[in-house]
Amino acid sequence: MPSVPVVDKNQRPLMPTTAERAERWIQAGKATPFWKRGVFCVRLNVEPSSRFTQPVAVGIDPGSKREGFTVKSQSHTYLNVQTYAVDWVKDAVEAKRHMRRARRFRKTPCRQPRFNRQRGGLPPSTKARWQWKLRIANWLTKLFPITAFVVEDIKAPTFKKGWKWNVRFSPLEVGKKWFYSELERFAPVHKLQGHETAELRNQLGLKKSKQKLSDKFEAHCVDSWVLANWYTEGHDKPDNTRLIVIIPLRFHRRQLHRFQPGKGGVRSPYGGTISAGFKRGGIAKHPKYGVVYIGGASKGKVSLHSLETGKRLCQNAKPSDIKFLSFNSWRTIHAAN
Repeated sequence: MPSVPVVDKNQRPLMPTTAERAERWIQAGKATPFWKRGVFCVRLNVEPSSRFTQPVAVGIDPGSKREGFTVKSQSHTYLNVQTYAVDWVKDAVEAKRHMRRARRFRKTPCRQPRFNRQRGGLPPSTKARWQWKLRIANWLTKLFPITAFVVEDIKAPTFKKGWKWNVRFSPLEVGKKWFYSELERFAPVHKLQGHETAELRNQLGLKKSKQKLSDKFEAHCVDSWVLANWYTEGHDKPDNTRLIVIIPLRFHRRQLHRFQPGKGGVRSPYGGTISAGFKRGGIAKHPKYGVVYIGGASKGKVSLHSLETGKRLCQNAKPSDIKFLSFNSWRTIHAAN
């Protein structure tokens, strides 16, 4: 039976409850239902009978394309999340650099070269990847009383074809250290090596799927579950393999103009995060298409997209017909496992 996250009047997370008990609370007026980024939750309107919380851990299995998160206590596995990684920033920064250089050879207003302020610190693509993990962790801390994070400590290759590099020059090593320092602001962080995760998985007789891009529990969440179970214990096999898949929305930031000219050699403006006064990616309700998320805008009309598939439903929705519900930056799919 799925668990329902519970928060008090001040939005502080309490121990989750069962769906039946949450329904009784709602019918009696003791709780108010709401959705938090694709997860059904309840907010208590009365003082809780107890504020005691069990140790709750979040297991994190990082990856280059897909990543796994599991929220678990000794008694229950509350949530399994598989996320798509943010992997488009590197190409976007490179395209931006090429277009900036190209404008210097055209008869168009442009600024002169300045000192490269992007040097130093984390590369944009690396920071975007680890910031995405941090956003998911922050979201989970608002739903559950997290007491610890358990992360599989991935290692960057430092030796290749006879050459050896210092690990301090690896964006992966620098990025994960930044991630650990930020994650410790929420709760203590425990790190396990990849071979330790494999040993724990083998001891429990669990197998990891070789289909890394599949939306299955065995693809990535089996490792995140093992990591969380290492901290909380209590189970010899997963008691909950239901899975939600989170796909980040890509927003095209406002650019000077389109990369390629249109009719008459005119380069029209492109990008931005506001569509006819609505925040792009926000969840809205339309009388014809139901609950959707907001896409781009053109000529005063707004495009709407499906929350499940991301498919564009229309391009000509009137702003007056749209009822904005909440801000949003990702799609959520409840995958059958």
